[in-house]
Amino acid sequence: MPSSEYQRICKDLASIGDTVLVSATKEGVKFSTSGDVGTANITLRHNTTSDKAEEQTIIELHDPVALTFALRYLNNFAKATPLSPSVKISLTKDLPIVVEYTIGEIGWVKYFLAPKIEDEEAMADDDAAA
Repeated sequence: MPSSEYQRICKDLASIGDTVLVSATKEGVKFSTSGDVGTANITLRHNTTSDKAEEQTIIELHDPVALTFALRYLNNFAKATPLSPSVKISLTKDLPIVVEYTIGEIGWVKYFLAPKIEDEEAMADDDAAA
């Protein structure tokens, strides 16, 4: 997908909430967040209509997946946008998200971020109640 679009999505969602639920299905990739001011949902669909590869959004789905991540870190990853016109995002169930920028012929920059685990939050709430 275009790296500028990824940067815009992260910035827009961070103005609403602290975490983002990224879910990939046959329909596309959906970014969802909620906060005090409301909720936001952004859906990306497979789009190869552009002649330029860096402007295309290509979705390769093997298994549906839905993971929650901290937006502040994804926003930090988006600061690499000037390095590359496109970004590759890889999601796998129970594994870190991989945000990859290919830098011309030089190489690439890959960022890894572990998903938020909701069970830990629930256990912390149970401990606080006890």
